[in-house]
Amino acid sequence: MTEEKYGMIDVWCNVRSGADAEAFKESEQYKVLLFAMQLFKMEDRMRYWTISPEEFFEEIMDPLGMEKVIIPIGQGAGELGSKERRFDLEEAAKFIEKYSDRFAAQLMVDPNRGMEVVRELERAVRDYGFKGAHLHPYSIGKPLNDPIYYPIYAKCCELDVPVQTQVGHSAEIMPSKYGQPILLDEVAIYFRELKIIGAHTGWPWVEEMIALAWKHPNVYIGTSAHAPKYWDPSLVRFLNTRGQEKVLFGTDFPVIDQRRAAKEIEELNLREAPKKKLLHDNAVKVFKL
Repeated sequence: MTEEKYGMIDVWCNVRSGADAEAFKESEQYKVLLFAMQLFKMEDRMRYWTISPEEFFEEIMDPLGMEKVIIPIGQGAGELGSKERRFDLEEAAKFIEKYSDRFAAQLMVDPNRGMEVVRELERAVRDYGFKGAHLHPYSIGKPLNDPIYYPIYAKCCELDVPVQTQVGHSAEIMPSKYGQPILLDEVAIYFRELKIIGAHTGWPWVEEMIALAWKHPNVYIGTSAHAPKYWDPSLVRFLNTRGQEKVLFGTDFPVIDQRRAAKEIEELNLREAPKKKLLHDNAVKVFKL
């Protein structure tokens, strides 16, 4: 039987335009990320935070035969929001459109901006083809079930796009309590139509994240920021069996290099059908790629 060929889809990958990359080096977010990279002894990867799209294609996507990556792009929130310049949605859309055969985007949203960011999300999706909303609850400073997020969740339901959020510990020097996976239980009950991706595996609350993905039809798990070699065994069992429709491959590149991830996934000895769903099919379904 011939093995079906497909390209990997990474649902959380950080690549920037030239102007944005230069501004990023001076931002508060870059300083926060430098701390996190030092914490995990990843300083050698700092150059990749400002890699150009062309370099990314040549070094990583093309050799791996990757199909597409989804980029979180936007103003950011709190300390992670750029203080040097204002986010320009139209410029961001031009960047994504230029590389639309390889890139898709989710809009980073800060609900502290109220209806301004809700309208920005609607424009991003309706006018520019963005694939949903992206949350970083630690820098927002509110737990994921706080009513401040509800206008964002409601708008995602209306637009029929997913919201992807980091869950688990924060890595940055910010309280991890805002992203504990169980907070999404209440959200998924109230917004039953909302497609939710709890990224970063939920670690150290992996079992909690698995329980939510099993319980709620529209709750999914993203693997970003955790190398496959270190995925919790319960997550590997889940994605290889009863949870094969519920887990999406992501890296949070350059936190995890896709080359390393591809090699380590092969070493997990997954069954072919669940592996294809993990690396490709589930992303196509959830993001409507």
